[in-house]
Amino acid sequence: MRAKSFVHLLSIKGNIVTTPGNLFILSAPSGAGKSSLIKALLSQDSSRVMQVSVSHTTREARLGENDGEHYHFISVEKFKQQITQNEFYEHAEVFGNYYGTSETAIDIQLAQGIDVFLDIDWQGAQQVRMKKPDVTTIFISPPSKAELENRLNKRGQDSEEIIQSRMAQAQAECSHFNEFDYIIVNDDFDQALSELTTIVNNQRLKLSQQTITHQQMFNELLS
Repeated sequence: MRAKSFVHLLSIKGNIVTTPGNLFILSAPSGAGKSSLIKALLSQDSSRVMQVSVSHTTREARLGENDGEHYHFISVEKFKQQITQNEFYEHAEVFGNYYGTSETAIDIQLAQGIDVFLDIDWQGAQQVRMKKPDVTTIFISPPSKAELENRLNKRGQDSEEIIQSRMAQAQAECSHFNEFDYIIVNDDFDQALSELTTIVNNQRLKLSQQTITHQQMFNELLS
């Protein structure tokens, strides 16, 4: 009975030729090393295309930023119209500028079999989860408060006042760690990258994904 049900499951999906991609959210306080981990992950050889989502924003492009590569730069009027039309998975206003993740753009990429990564905070993660409950959420944590402060100081870019502000913001971010599916403590970078790679591969090996990827093989095995 179980085998017949499985064959039927495969047959009704027979018209699907591409395994849908997975949607991942990566959140972390500033200084946790999230950007470096994403960059390293995407530079690895992979059985599937991976890319970071390009957000929409109403702020002006900075020197060296290209439309469609770093952000999709749009007007405030257009952004508000898209909010009204419920076109974002998540959006927020930060220092007078709007930022958002296009639902249509993400869904098209996922349908093409691309694994998509959203680099957003815990509030954005909550919004996405409401619309897409099967999203995989990952929190990147520094190993300690002292190490986080040390990393922020090593940058040499901010005043002591700004560093303390970032530390307070980091504590606020970390207070939501228990809302995520996975936690990676970025103490040793190579270990953290290995754990992130494992999470991505685990999602690809789930029954729903493997059924589609290997449907012909299972049809033959069960015929």
